[in-house]
Amino acid sequence: MSIDDISIETERLILRPPNGDDFESWAAFQSNAETMTFIGGVKSRAESWRDLCGMVGAWHVRGYAMFSLILKDSGQWIGRIGPWYPDSWPGTEVGWGVAPEYAGKGYALEAAVASMNYAVDTLGWSDICHTIDPENHPSIRLAERLGSTNRGPTALPEPYQNARVDDWGQSREQWMENRKQFQ
Repeated sequence: MSIDDISIETERLILRPPNGDDFESWAAFQSNAETMTFIGGVKSRAESWRDLCGMVGAWHVRGYAMFSLILKDSGQWIGRIGPWYPDSWPGTEVGWGVAPEYAGKGYALEAAVASMNYAVDTLGWSDICHTIDPENHPSIRLAERLGSTNRGPTALPEPYQNARVDDWGQSREQWMENRKQFQ
């Protein structure tokens, strides 16, 4: 299957691999200090371009990466979410980031459930982590809603080696049970 054929639809969202059409929204997302507080800091347009290309490249190299999060009704790009496992990462992660104007509307939960299902059902992952700064209370609440627990501090590779993050997560078996609440 080509990555161009990969798409997940939920009630309100489309999750698909990112592409060049996402760049303006991606760059705006990464230029927002509130959004980027816990995910690497504000990025310039040039850095955002490289990050977008890196995510697209990960799809080709690994066969998966984070999805672009698209509103079904408008086609608007509102964030990125999904499986992520770059070299030297502490585990197979489902991560998320939603533009602040779309936060608090349940989109992240809806997309995270679909992403967790994809990681387990399609990718065959046996464990899913979420690397979360202890001060990132909205992400902690989302991890808890998914049934993930704090498994303690972990370390990220360069250039994020100084970031304070905890390993929130759960096993495949735990997710198989926890996801029943979302069906």
